[in-house]
Amino acid sequence: MKKNIELIVEGRVQGVGFRNFAYNRALKYNINGYVKNTFDGNVEIICTGESNDIDKFIAEIRKGPSFSFISNIKINETPENDFKEFEIRY
Repeated sequence: MKKNIELIVEGRVQGVGFRNFAYNRALKYNINGYVKNTFDGNVEIICTGESNDIDKFIAEIRKGPSFSFISNIKINETPENDFKEFEIRY
């Protein structure tokens, strides 16, 4: 079953390789969508994938890359989308 979600990752998540980390994990779990830094210092991920793959992806995002510190992750369901790949947006 497909799952469509938005993640807002809060903490020390910019300048620590978080977008590349998310990109590589998305490829690992066949997740489509995008990751980008937000103006308020967070990272936003909008993605779609099989439910169990999304759950594994979120588990890895919770850990983050080694120099990050995640204080909170907000997870919201989003309307269905038709992303064909995963990309880093600037």
